[in-house]
Amino acid sequence: MDILCAEIELHFPDSGSLKEKRMVLKGTKDRLRERFGVSLAELDFQDLWQRTLLGIALVSSDANASKAVFQRIRDHLYADPRIVMLRFDEEWR
Repeated sequence: MDILCAEIELHFPDSGSLKEKRMVLKGTKDRLRERFGVSLAELDFQDLWQRTLLGIALVSSDANASKAVFQRIRDHLYADPRIVMLRFDEEWR
């Protein structure tokens, strides 16, 4: 069994309020859960308008499949014009 975790720091440059940030973030989190089957949570910066830190985890029996899923997540976030990815740090557990 392989567990791949990531911390992803995101910036929302067009967000002018917590409400706007939360709206974009909720949709992003829901899509990541549905499309990629990962568990995730907002870890930090809950009170900042334009920034968040997400924690993502994926349990799999195939390390290569896990890496491929995380690459698709990275690509998905890069493609979203409302989000700027500041960092994507992966760690095996």
